[in-house]
Amino acid sequence: MYFTDRGIEELESRRGDEEVTFEWLSERLREFVDLNPEFEIPVERLATWLARLDDEDEE
Repeated sequence: MYFTDRGIEELESRRGDEEVTFEWLSERLREFVDLNPEFEIPVERLATWLARLDDEDEE
């Protein structure tokens, strides 16, 4: 189990029944980076990974 699993599990348990748009998620990620600029690169990598999930060339 990774350390991040605890946060992911908390997210799922607290907000797992909600539906969100990618627009909403994008805004939350921007807010997070504004408050925590040291996480700019990991957030950018996560956003890029999510954006390209269906790209067959990226596998």
